[in-house]
Amino acid sequence: MVSLLYLIPLLPLAGFVVNGLLGKRYLPKWAISTVACGSVLLAFLLSLSAVLSLNRLDSIAAVPGHLQVDVAAKRVTLTVTQWIAGGAGLNSADFTIPWGFTLDPLSAVMLLVVTGVGFLIHVYSVGYMAHEEGYWRYFAYLNLFMAMMLTLVLGSSFPVMFVGWEGVGLCSYLLIGFDYPKDSAADAGRKAFIVNRIGDMAFVLAMAWIFASFGTLGFAEVMGKVGKIAPSAAAGIGLLLFIGACGKSAQIPLYVWLPDAMAGPTPVSALIHAATMVTAGVYMICRCSALYLQGPAALTVVAVVGALTALLAATMALRQNDIKKVLAYSTVSQLGYMFLAAGVGAFSVAIFHLMTHAFFKALLFLGSGSVIHAMSGEQDLRKMGGLKKYLGITYPTFLIATLAIAGIPGLSGFFSKDEILWKALGRENPYGLGGPWLWIAGVAAAGLTTFYMFRLVFLAFFGEGRMDAETAHHIHESPKLMTIPLLVLAVLSVVGGWVGIPRSLSFGADINAFEHFLAPVFEHPAAGTAQASMAEGSMAASGSLSTEGGYGLEYLLMLATLGIVAVGFVVARRFYRDRPEIPQRLADRFPALGNLLLNKYYVDELYDVAIVQPYWRLCDFLSSFDKQFIDGLVNAVGALTEVCSQIIKLFQTGQVRRYALWFMLGAIALLWYLV
Repeated sequence: MVSLLYLIPLLPLAGFVVNGLLGKRYLPKWAISTVACGSVLLAFLLSLSAVLSLNRLDSIAAVPGHLQVDVAAKRVTLTVTQWIAGGAGLNSADFTIPWGFTLDPLSAVMLLVVTGVGFLIHVYSVGYMAHEEGYWRYFAYLNLFMAMMLTLVLGSSFPVMFVGWEGVGLCSYLLIGFDYPKDSAADAGRKAFIVNRIGDMAFVLAMAWIFASFGTLGFAEVMGKVGKIAPSAAAGIGLLLFIGACGKSAQIPLYVWLPDAMAGPTPVSALIHAATMVTAGVYMICRCSALYLQGPAALTVVAVVGALTALLAATMALRQNDIKKVLAYSTVSQLGYMFLAAGVGAFSVAIFHLMTHAFFKALLFLGSGSVIHAMSGEQDLRKMGGLKKYLGITYPTFLIATLAIAGIPGLSGFFSKDEILWKALGRENPYGLGGPWLWIAGVAAAGLTTFYMFRLVFLAFFGEGRMDAETAHHIHESPKLMTIPLLVLAVLSVVGGWVGIPRSLSFGADINAFEHFLAPVFEHPAAGTAQASMAEGSMAASGSLSTEGGYGLEYLLMLATLGIVAVGFVVARRFYRDRPEIPQRLADRFPALGNLLLNKYYVDELYDVAIVQPYWRLCDFLSSFDKQFIDGLVNAVGALTEVCSQIIKLFQTGQVRRYALWFMLGAIALLWYLV
């Protein structure tokens, strides 16, 4: 099935074309949803078949110029066609870019996450968007997003990835601003588009530097040559790529677009801003792991920014009252965990948390959509309460996702988050960054995560209802098209982490199937001996721990983390279930701190004062300059031309005798000048 890789992004693209061209006038709703969901389902089945074929690559025959197979790296590359055929470029290299797709263990994980979770969200959308205008437009955009995301994941080179990278940015703009008559939705879409362009410019500069250094832009070729460039150059390229990742994956300082993106429909929030698009930056960093290991200074920046983002975003979520904005800041925080893992060289752990996060965060967003559906569109937690007795499926599934994101043992989030914290402590980078500080930031964020998530649960599902009588009268559980995806994601949130059990939790047994599956991707001998020792494929660190004192320290730190998580739960229960008057008392006692958290440290206001308003003033100045000077200069030229023409036309009378007179006078003047 690897020869049919091109069909995986092509199927959703075909769904976009069909619904985009025919949906408005010619297709009923059932046909629109069938085309949209069916194309993604087929893409999932093809992806599953292709992933299974990775185990039998030795039986696949290579086709020169079309299909390349690397059994040792578990990688197959399909070249569809020659895309860009340029002349001689830098370093005497031809700038030729094939349109190709690569399947390896890393892209396999992303394929299954994107198509699997994407299909569930498509099904959920059928029920959630049933009464919305622009039904055809919504599913056309959703299919286009899937096509672009799959192109990003499968791209065999930086330019092909960049096409998908820009495509998901465009689709994000379209879907966030889906309800464009509302100013809030239109403004949020523009904000997301503009902020992402900042990161995208850094991505373009990184590609230029990569081609100048390697003479190629193919992933396999670049990663195979990283040992030939200086660590400083590798770090510089890595930092530019990381800026691009910060824009797409909402890290400091480019995270401000993601909370506003909640203006889009809730299924969009689940698909784009929880499970797929925002993880593109993490995927790109891990795809370029060899480059980062060659320039570990960039990894230092990745780790620090990830840890700070995880902690800062967790504090921002503490006082948010919009149910979706709480989850938005939670997403920013969890993405910080992923970058923290990547920044300490634990690339497979970053992808592991990416996968588990896709399950429980998609469930949280879809669960919040079910709550909003039951509340007739209300999103304010202060106007909810007591929903537990009405939502018999939404509540338990939402609770499972909350327990998973809190890191409760046995659920998916526990395995990935605990391993991230352990790697953050035990894998200090060679530039002297203290591992304990990263661990402390991660543990603090874990405690805050538990607090704000159970705050959400207690405000929404427990206590007395705070909604108006009309809303209370219409509260009901969502239809099966919406609850079945919740149940499937709840199961995945429970069992999804068991594929990545670390040695410490298996009494020394090496049963971490997820890490072994990804190992061929993250083994980089070309990155140099010192840097390659940090690679995720190396098991030396884990082995040394088992021989030098066992796992006592890891168990101790795990218990400490669980203790912090327990404290977060107890405080949330005390504040928002047992004694709900306490939060208001604290807000009255510490108004400055309360307002600081409520207004998210005034970061948006700071950006407005420091960047947006000066930009508008510059635009006003240039507009005035254009109107008064440029337009005035042009108008002056026109006026001068008119005056001159008025003078010249005095000599154009149509009388031959006058022409002869002027001719004679001109000849006399010319002779006088010459003589």
